[in-house]
Amino acid sequence: MADKGESVKVAVRVRPFNQREKDRGAKLIIDMNGTQTRIQNPDAPKDEPKMFAFDYSYWSHDGYIEQDNGILEPKPGSKYASQKRVFQDLGQGVLDNAFKGFNCSLFAYGQTGSGKSYSMVGYGENKGIVPITCDELFKTMAKSGADVKYQITFSMLEIYNEQVRDLLQKVNPKGGLQVRQNPKLGLFYVQDLKKVAVGSYKEIEKRIAEGTSNRTVASTNMNATSSRAHTVVTITFDQISKNESGQETKKTSVINLVDLAGSERADSTGATGDRLKEGANINKSLSALGNVISALADLSMGKKKIMVPYRDSVLTKLLQNALGGNSKTIMIAALSPADINYDETLGTLRYADRAKKIKNKAVVNENPLDKLIRELREENEKLKKALTGGGVGAVDSGAGMTAEEREKMRKAMEEEIRAQLMANQEALGDMGTSWEEKVKRDQEEYDADNKEKVMADARKNKEPHFTNLNEDPLLSGMVSHFVSGSQTTIGRKDADPAPNITLNGLSIQKNHAVVINESGEISLKPGGPGAKIKVNGSPLTGPRVLDHLDRVLFGSSHMYVFKNPMKPKKGDGTPDKVDWDFAQKEIAQAKGFATGAMSGLTKDQQRAQEQVLEILPLVSEANAVSEELNKHKSFEVVLISGAAQEGSGKETKVMVKMKNLLNGNTWLWERGKFMNRRYLMQDLYQRWLDGDEEIKNISKEADPFWEPTEDVLIGSCNAFLQSLGYYLDFDDQLAVTDYKGTEEGQMSVVIAPCTQAGKAVDEDKFVDDPQELVGKPYHYKVMIRNCDVNKARFSKGLFVKYRVYNEDTYNQTPTLSGTLSPEWNHSRVISIPSVSQDHLDYFENGSITFLLFGVQEDEVADSKLVKMTTKELREMESIKTNQERPGLSQRRMTSFGLDSSGDSSQLKAEFILLQKKYERLEKKEKRMQEICKEWEGKPAEQQQYEPFYRAVSAVAYSTGTKLKTRVHLLNQILHGHKKAKASTGDNNMQDIQKKATGQKSTTCIIL
Repeated sequence: MADKGESVKVAVRVRPFNQREKDRGAKLIIDMNGTQTRIQNPDAPKDEPKMFAFDYSYWSHDGYIEQDNGILEPKPGSKYASQKRVFQDLGQGVLDNAFKGFNCSLFAYGQTGSGKSYSMVGYGENKGIVPITCDELFKTMAKSGADVKYQITFSMLEIYNEQVRDLLQKVNPKGGLQVRQNPKLGLFYVQDLKKVAVGSYKEIEKRIAEGTSNRTVASTNMNATSSRAHTVVTITFDQISKNESGQETKKTSVINLVDLAGSERADSTGATGDRLKEGANINKSLSALGNVISALADLSMGKKKIMVPYRDSVLTKLLQNALGGNSKTIMIAALSPADINYDETLGTLRYADRAKKIKNKAVVNENPLDKLIRELREENEKLKKALTGGGVGAVDSGAGMTAEEREKMRKAMEEEIRAQLMANQEALGDMGTSWEEKVKRDQEEYDADNKEKVMADARKNKEPHFTNLNEDPLLSGMVSHFVSGSQTTIGRKDADPAPNITLNGLSIQKNHAVVINESGEISLKPGGPGAKIKVNGSPLTGPRVLDHLDRVLFGSSHMYVFKNPMKPKKGDGTPDKVDWDFAQKEIAQAKGFATGAMSGLTKDQQRAQEQVLEILPLVSEANAVSEELNKHKSFEVVLISGAAQEGSGKETKVMVKMKNLLNGNTWLWERGKFMNRRYLMQDLYQRWLDGDEEIKNISKEADPFWEPTEDVLIGSCNAFLQSLGYYLDFDDQLAVTDYKGTEEGQMSVVIAPCTQAGKAVDEDKFVDDPQELVGKPYHYKVMIRNCDVNKARFSKGLFVKYRVYNEDTYNQTPTLSGTLSPEWNHSRVISIPSVSQDHLDYFENGSITFLLFGVQEDEVADSKLVKMTTKELREMESIKTNQERPGLSQRRMTSFGLDSSGDSSQLKAEFILLQKKYERLEKKEKRMQEICKEWEGKPAEQQQYEPFYRAVSAVAYSTGTKLKTRVHLLNQILHGHKKAKASTGDNNMQDIQKKATGQKSTTCIIL
């Protein structure tokens, strides 16, 4: 196979910085030159960049100008790749091969927000490959002769969580459409997928808009994340002409245009360390696609006995022909240019590099029409015989199978045969209907289904209305609800009377909201108690007048922007353009998270801020699902500083705290684990909506809301080590604070220099300059005496973990239970054979973080609480929090800057060190004054300078600089005294030492 076939063409394209990246001063990590792409590791700027070569490397990061019509064109002399150029290189090839009768496939791959949709679909006037290809297809057909008849059918589907949804249908069956395999061709197809006949590019444009609108509504109702769905547009292009013998032949090209889900890595959004990792299907298709591409690449390089795992996912089943069979295939990989996305972008480049090794062997699909019809009829006859017992009965002889297993297999085979029979019959029916009739029929059906949409477009400039916002810009503005009459009701479809605007999904009540129109002034109020509505990020508790471009969140997932063309005056702080990011930022701000400019933040802090904005709406959704399914759990976004984490990471982590509302137990989930659980919760909720009775009996091990009990981090405290550098001890009562800065208790800690055996050292060991310790052995003791904990629920067991300089593993105290005031009296000696500068730096700038843990038990809850619903328990929890912390109904304002609690601890440690230094100096000075007085009190003949000097020096040289200076002066006087004694004799010395006159000696004056 290595010598045959044509390689998959691979292109990469880098987008401009988005606004968030500009705000934080992102650094560019991508460079391109010709077909080569280079990526630079921002954490290792001196390393050589990694190099990749592709068929095309498109630089679309900068070097463009916007024309008056909105189209982006390259500046003169720049290497900017416009939409037009990308189409000419990639789309034109698809078009040419389609006319030749080859199957064609175009994939867009990359992480969420990397620009996949821009390349595939485009925005505004800058149309992408899909619309330009469709447009050019019809233009080329119009130029062709009348001897060829063209027939084009269009279908659009979405794969989300391994379920197939037909995007040209408003309603899909529970569990999605079935994927079947054609027994003759071995290829997979979607049963009952709607395929519409189209006669112009305008009709395709309408169908894409229809599919996008249906996708928006469904994703909002299902709380599905659009970035995790694959979208597949399939255009079947038939060319019917007569051959030389006058026989009608049909040349068929199947064009697959695939916008893949965001390629975020498992450790970025996946479920690293989650017990339910294998339960989530959300990344299954992308993982399977990667495995298929690797297997095909190995086959193309001549490896034998490689099994290509097409059957591992719905996506790879449907794209089997496009990936490894009869197709000319192109992949465009979208790259994010910012340093914060280095790992993701490198992964995308490696994925694309692997894909270019695949070789496909495409053939022209041309067959006589009468042959196609004959083969379909013959196949139908075989299938009918199989149904009547000719083939299915063979199951009865299955060795080793029980009767129940044989019956189950028989039913599955019958179902497959019936599905194939229906598909063949449909194909035969289509062949008997004229193409013109099909186009007319499908167009009439579209017009009937979309009357309201056509009318809505005309009303938008005249009437006040709500327009949807979505994280995917392509899905924003696809749904509009008009406010007509004096009163408009909003609620669920099962409300009586039926509401004017029907919304489905999480946290939507039967009577959810009421919109009042009084002489053009529009106000909104809750439809009943407990209705969840937010306006501009803040909860709505009563009537409120809406301004133009106000943001309104109904329930957990219905985000809208209110537009009033009659009164277009905006509220304060509202930008000219409102998007999903802006709406989510103000919700985060209302919850107490700082979301300001990122230019002064570190890369880790910037990442944390972005993750908070991403995860907040998902946590709200998890709380809503918990309420709907009555799981007695609540969820909260928390920021855990590096110091409060068990592990080596020092950056701030965004985590989700899950709390059992029945017994108070809590768990901290990393972002990836929560994302995985969120998809599982979503799946569980969808099954509940579909009426699946099995979820009532789901085992706790399979329940995404259940988690075995684990020890909980109550809080932490820091002991700073500057005192060790001066041979002083640290002894203090430290405040133990949680991630919010709330004090959870007090811990008594001592860190003191000692002997190797752990005994206290003499005070004379004090050093004025830590450099004096270099090269000498040093020992110090860490002692954790006791602790007082505030909350009674932690009496089941308390222990402390900590580690010191360069230790990989944590040291732990014993676990003491039955008390909130444990007396551990734990001590440990740390020995340093020879002090280095690194040790001194650790003493000066480092600290020991003590992590206080509490043991949790899965105890039986209060019987009164069990009778309450999750919603009631969450409301009670909220009231309790407000009473405990009056004036702080939300969490305290959380910023991404320095940890203020850490700062105050360090300042306190420095203060204690200075205080100890002062006390030590005070003692030394007092002792020197005593020596001086003793010397003065002696008779003149006993006042010997040498013993006096030695006594003063012994004290002075173990203490501060000021006293040392005084002793240096004393030393000079002593030398002068010796010289004077040698030259003038004892008589003159008596004059210096006179005491009878009551004058103090010069020595004592100096001291």
